[in-house]
Amino acid sequence: MAKPDTGNAKELTGAARYKAGVLEYKVMGYWQPDYKPKDTDVIALFRITPQPGVAADEAAAAVAGESSTATWTVVWTDRLTAADLYRAKAYRVDPVPNNPEQYFAYIAYDMDLFEPDSIANLTASIIGNVFGFKAVKALRLEDMRIPVAYLKTFQGPPTGIMVERERLDKYGRPLLGATTKPKLGLSGRNYGRVVYEALKGGLDFTKDDENINSQPFMHWRDRFLYCMEAVNRAAASTAEVKGHYLNVTAGTTEEMLERAEFAKELGSVIVMIDLVLGYSSIQTISKWARKNDMILHLHRAGNSAYARQKNHGINFRVICKWMRMAGVDHIHAGTVVGKLEGDPLTVKGFYDTLRDGVTEKRLEHGLFFDQDWASLRKVMPVASGGIHAGQMHQLIHYLGEDVVLQFGGGTIGHPDGIQAGAEANRVALEAMIMARNEGVDYLAKGPEILQKAAKSCKPLQHALDTWKNITFNYASTDTVDFAPQVTPAR
Repeated sequence: MAKPDTGNAKELTGAARYKAGVLEYKVMGYWQPDYKPKDTDVIALFRITPQPGVAADEAAAAVAGESSTATWTVVWTDRLTAADLYRAKAYRVDPVPNNPEQYFAYIAYDMDLFEPDSIANLTASIIGNVFGFKAVKALRLEDMRIPVAYLKTFQGPPTGIMVERERLDKYGRPLLGATTKPKLGLSGRNYGRVVYEALKGGLDFTKDDENINSQPFMHWRDRFLYCMEAVNRAAASTAEVKGHYLNVTAGTTEEMLERAEFAKELGSVIVMIDLVLGYSSIQTISKWARKNDMILHLHRAGNSAYARQKNHGINFRVICKWMRMAGVDHIHAGTVVGKLEGDPLTVKGFYDTLRDGVTEKRLEHGLFFDQDWASLRKVMPVASGGIHAGQMHQLIHYLGEDVVLQFGGGTIGHPDGIQAGAEANRVALEAMIMARNEGVDYLAKGPEILQKAAKSCKPLQHALDTWKNITFNYASTDTVDFAPQVTPAR
């Protein structure tokens, strides 16, 4: 097991530091245990699994060096820069609880190392090269503290939760949505029919899924036209603001903006993108959305490829921070009770990161830093994937009020059809919100509340009969490392 070095090797200074050859990263100045981070420093927390024989502080110093100014050998050109300023500084290494091979390494970066208003540059530095570094067996970026001075260079969400609710005139409850199913294969006309039925039945939004773009069976223009016809018809018949998340993801940024402009011309209030677009394209469409008063929905497509494993990759809470900075209004952030990965405490940390004005350090939620969001607007989390009306009490308990609840199969798979599925979800939601507002213990009495509401709503009864207690109780692969602390009663 690698252990923190006790300090035999000390930082070299003067001529000795710049003598040609190879030095340990910590003696080159990348390990500074006495360093006090500045308010303007970007701080990254890495989970490091060092290679056998590599001390934890040397591994931390190597990550600091290779993510800032270092290379494998001494270079004299360091002396042409303010090297002491620009070197990242690993200043703390803590053993990971209950995992003797892993360490939490805290690394501080001077803000001037990063281009303002550029997630691409920030990530090219922090995660650009170090994940393939041989000195570590595995590496994971667990959390970051972004200084206010750097946050202020980003626009953040174009709309935000408060303004979105004002535009929709919907308060006091989660928003209801559904993903059109099947994801692929429907014609434009049949796709639009699904949208109309779901919205007329009581949903606020419907949406495209991550992989519907412009395939041979349905060109994107056809989908946009049929979907907006459905939105307008449903709004007229229900007297409610309705919408459909039109996925504008495309092969090039130019094509993406063309699709977004067409969505705007048709009267859409929202467009959708996938995370796989890349950070520069995400910031591009975000700036477009702000100029055009559009809500921007982000599907986290591809996220779990690098976020799910506990020892290597990027924790999703970091993606949440980057996307709030880049500027999205919605992001899929977990359900707890659905079919996708989601430990309750971990998901709580994601939601807090997206919705708080100041996110407080809470190790039991995986939050390692206090984070002041510097008035950046809040992001609406989206819960989707394997949820249904029978889980409504759990969803509200775990996820709160400012969330979009999206029932895809849980709407379109209803035995009485799509409209009935939407009605079941709307009645279940309103029954649960009423119980909450009346002070009822809705979590404990959730099934009872739903059964009572179902007596006057056959679609809800059929939904409860169809899906019963279906859930996905698999052990989460990504759980927090610190147990919640109970304050003893005095």
